[in-house]
Amino acid sequence: MMATALDKQTSDKVAFISYIIPAFAEAYKMPLPEAYQYLKKYGGLDYLHECWWALHADNDIWAIHDIYDVCRQNGGMR
Repeated sequence: MMATALDKQTSDKVAFISYIIPAFAEAYKMPLPEAYQYLKKYGGLDYLHECWWALHADNDIWAIHDIYDVCRQNGGMR
């Protein structure tokens, strides 16, 4: 079976999420694995998957802040 290329939207989504998680980790002074677990535990990853299109069009600082707010509303403290 021949592997198919990702469609543009999926490729853009993967690129954004791959970029924003390390940016989130850096902004909140977390090691990358800790940031990933934090986002997973407090709904940040779900939010990223659902709202990536709007977040990627926003300023990085605001996007990271929005993700943090979602996590905080779901019990995350940092």
